[in-house]
Amino acid sequence: MTVSTDVTYAVDLDTRDPLAHFRQRFVITNPDLIYMDGNSLGRLPQATIPLADELIQRQWGDRLIRGWNDGWFTAPERVGARIARLIGARPDEVIVADSTSVNLFKLVVAALRLQRGRSRILTDNLNFPSDLYVLQGAIDLLDRQHKLEIVPSPDGIHGPASGLQARLNEQVALVTLSHTVFKSGYTYDLAAITEAAHATGALVLWDLSHSAGSVPVDLRAAQADLAIGCTYKYMNGGPGAPAFLYVRRDLQEQLHNPITGWMGQNNLFGFDLEYQPASGLRRFLTGTPPVVSLSLIESGVDLLLEAGLDRLRAKSEQQSAYLVELWETVLEPLGFTLNSPRDVRQRGSHISLGHAEGLRIDLALINDMHVIPDFRAPDNIRLGIAPLYTSFRDIHTTVMRLRKIVAEKLYEKYPQEAPTVT
Repeated sequence: MTVSTDVTYAVDLDTRDPLAHFRQRFVITNPDLIYMDGNSLGRLPQATIPLADELIQRQWGDRLIRGWNDGWFTAPERVGARIARLIGARPDEVIVADSTSVNLFKLVVAALRLQRGRSRILTDNLNFPSDLYVLQGAIDLLDRQHKLEIVPSPDGIHGPASGLQARLNEQVALVTLSHTVFKSGYTYDLAAITEAAHATGALVLWDLSHSAGSVPVDLRAAQADLAIGCTYKYMNGGPGAPAFLYVRRDLQEQLHNPITGWMGQNNLFGFDLEYQPASGLRRFLTGTPPVVSLSLIESGVDLLLEAGLDRLRAKSEQQSAYLVELWETVLEPLGFTLNSPRDVRQRGSHISLGHAEGLRIDLALINDMHVIPDFRAPDNIRLGIAPLYTSFRDIHTTVMRLRKIVAEKLYEKYPQEAPTVT
């Protein structure tokens, strides 16, 4: 099927979109700006503003230290239980703490110590580089007793699922992957990889940063072991918002947090000089949680729960298919490549388009065309679809402005050097 390139087609799709009204629940200060970067930083929910005011003026300003007994202390579990509903976990299997990288480090070290006698770690070359840095640091910490094996993607787009499974044996301690990879948007079959790893006794740790809130995930059905993820992308938790971690219930007492601290102590106000881990997931807390930024995550999560992840995924699939059809009709003749899977079932909620002048096109799109995507080397222009607030007209406008930039060579005035943040 060839999709219509007329804007009236996009307008009609928006008119018939049952989730379109959620766009009004976000702060949009400039209606002329097209925001296609919700896969990096989500928009600000309207409800977050009065919540921030409540946290600062009443809870902090009026209640002061009493706020800890008014709900601050249990906020990591409370917000974690809400996130659990988005990723198919039990309420007591998810907790909010620290950053994604710190949570990854905690769970990697805990898993490797549990899996003594096994020396291999499997990942792929599509994983987020920061995850690889964490793995390298964990290996150093554990006296280089483990070997990190990075399985290559067959095409730079699709994850090497068969290659990973072929390397599984009784020496593999841990398989750790991004469920939805950051460049191409390829999404693994979480249940199939987990089942294959379990057949050889390996544990699996999933990074859900580009999945949580946009792709249905059922950790419980898959009997997934471990997971981490951020809250500032599709969950709209705010810049630098704390991350979450998941540990399957039966593993919680077997794993030990390598960064022990006050908040993970069994009796934290006993002030004992010897550390005794708390039961359950609180043992994976370390220092005092950032109460304000942690609490602000709730507004975005509540919007996702209200909309329903199945409905959001259906809209995301429809929108990404529309974008791919427009690419094929409008942009492919201008030298753009599709750097994401064609199969909608194998991709998350962002589409990567490649072009030899990708960086300069990205800069022209931002500065001249008032469209905000992001860029990932060497040539990926990532277009994030956040179905809570991305409209079909946003997608149409983005594609037409990309066409104008290349057809009129508007990118030629920009340098080849990348800015600090892309």
